[in-house]
Amino acid sequence: MPIFALALKSLVNRRATAALVVFSIAVSVMLLLGVEKLRADAKASFADTVSGVDLVVGARTGPIQLLLYSVFRIGDATNNISWRSYEDVRARPGVAWTVPLSLGDSHRGFRVLGTTLDYFRHYRFGRGRNLVFRAGAPFDDLYDVVLGADVAAKLGYELGDRIVIAHGLGAAGFQKHEDKPFRVAGVLAKTGTPVDRTLHVSLEAIEAIHVDWRGGVRTPGMHATADEARAMDLRPKQITAFLVGLDSRIAVFGLQRWINDYRREPLLAVLPGVALQQLWDLMGTAETALAAVSGAVVVTGLLGMLTMLLAGLAERRREMALLRAVGAGPRHIFALLVAEATALTVSGATLGVGLLYAGLLIARPIVDERYGLWLSIAPPTGRDAALLAVVVLAGVVAGAVPALRACRQSLADGMIARN
Repeated sequence: MPIFALALKSLVNRRATAALVVFSIAVSVMLLLGVEKLRADAKASFADTVSGVDLVVGARTGPIQLLLYSVFRIGDATNNISWRSYEDVRARPGVAWTVPLSLGDSHRGFRVLGTTLDYFRHYRFGRGRNLVFRAGAPFDDLYDVVLGADVAAKLGYELGDRIVIAHGLGAAGFQKHEDKPFRVAGVLAKTGTPVDRTLHVSLEAIEAIHVDWRGGVRTPGMHATADEARAMDLRPKQITAFLVGLDSRIAVFGLQRWINDYRREPLLAVLPGVALQQLWDLMGTAETALAAVSGAVVVTGLLGMLTMLLAGLAERRREMALLRAVGAGPRHIFALLVAEATALTVSGATLGVGLLYAGLLIARPIVDERYGLWLSIAPPTGRDAALLAVVVLAGVVAGAVPALRACRQSLADGMIARN
């Protein structure tokens, strides 16, 4: 303890340089833990997007692509699937429920999803949490729309407001369905999933706004008003994908094989968990690169501390000689410099953790709004503690290098001082 107290007094005497080293290590630790937290929260956010779904079914494509466009609203489908194929799967023994999904339209950069009321009954996120309405109710009229929390908040919509859907994707859309406006019937509570950035309408509404469209373009000379569309047969002809829940998960592989071998049209059924794991395996290289960069930054901070201690030895030779002259042995000199390195590293690590949580408090609403990623503010995990322990240990080892050198110098300088 006397050695440690002496080390603290020595650092206070050189507080300007020590503060720079502490700040350098703090930034390094903040980046290291920040990358780790971002990786963990991204995985948790993706995993919590859909819960309780046994199979995701769509047109034949890659498992990751199917999961991305059907669940995360990222990318586009290679093809649609027929309503008859959907009904065939829905009628299979053991199928408890299905939720059809129809994508392709947008509103001011947000995706429009056509579905049924089963979506609000069976869709789960997180650990089996249900969708909850913050205001209003599910769509009841043909031209009702239910907004995700982010859509309502960012665009300032309230119940009863009119919305015009655009054909195609993008912030502007290609052509707008201005002749068939929608009314906001409900607003969902925040979920932290792509649901927040989605507008939900009925499958019949998707058919209604496209009754006078063919091949993605408006049919020349053909126009059906909103009221005329109500009187038409609006049973869906095609959908983009659908979610499947089973009575027993034991039957999931049998149904998956039956769907993948379906002869009427090429279909693909994937297990969400398996597809997510494939996605993370694909992202493994990027994760490793981020971890390597953050580790390199930590090493740079520790090298800065080592440089400071080594550079300071020349200025502190007289101090070391005086310590030897009053009876301090080599082990005391060694312990003094190692204690200084430990104090710098621990202070930097502590400040880094503080900066990390301060940054999370500031960045969480921004990241949530722009990227839909909810950053959790939780105590450091066991992995975080292990990383901090490695950083502190590396700091102690780095401090041993100048300490050994100081021991050799102080021995000769101490003898000169005694003479």
